Amino acid sequence: MATALQVPAVENVEDERRFVLHGVPWWTYVALRDALDDQSGLKMTYLSGTLELMRPSILHEDTKTIIARLVEVWAMERDVDLRGFGGATFRREAKERGLEPDECYKLGKLDDDDVPDIAIEVIVSSGLVDKMAVYAGLGVPEVWEWSPNTRAIVVHRLISDEYQRRTRSEILPEIDLVLLASFIQPGENQTLLAKTYQAALRAR
Repeated sequence: MATALQVPAVENVEDERRFVLHGVPWWTYVALRDALDDQSGLKMTYLSGTLELMRPSILHEDTKTIIARLVEVWAMERDVDLRGFGGATFRREAKERGLEPDECYKLGKLDDDDVPDIAIEVIVSSGLVDKMAVYAGLGVPEVWEWSPNTRAIVVHRLISDEYQRRTRSEILPEIDLVLLASFIQPGENQTLLAKTYQAALRAR
């Protein structure tokens, strides 16, 4: 008899609930992901039989939305065809990997079997699965990380199946990530942050 999967709720705006399952076959992961698509905000990370489920906090969601707004303001101001795909699920059976980025972008069209050029991850709490190994297996060229501890955007560039840290993006070499990061202020007015960042870009 099947037992309903109980997903823990976030009880505090600063909390993120995570738990991990081991020995999960690929087909089970796919079935769970598809069955729980109506669970708003539930994120799954799958790596070779290990499955992490995470319900993000308000801080996490606020931050990733601010970053997305800023990146999209930059693309609009610089007339760059940068297309956002939010937290869409990307998975590759041959590599036994799958996840949902916090935000992701592609320069130009994203084909059905493609992956984004840039994935953005907000690190509020420690993951139970090596997400960078999942991204590497999927072949995502760049992963940008932000955490409340550093308050900086760290760029990880995929080189020969491993990520190396970079000071700038190679996908968007003209974007000043130090300037952008200075406007990532969780808890503040998102619209005002985006408008102030826009003004800063226009002043350059």
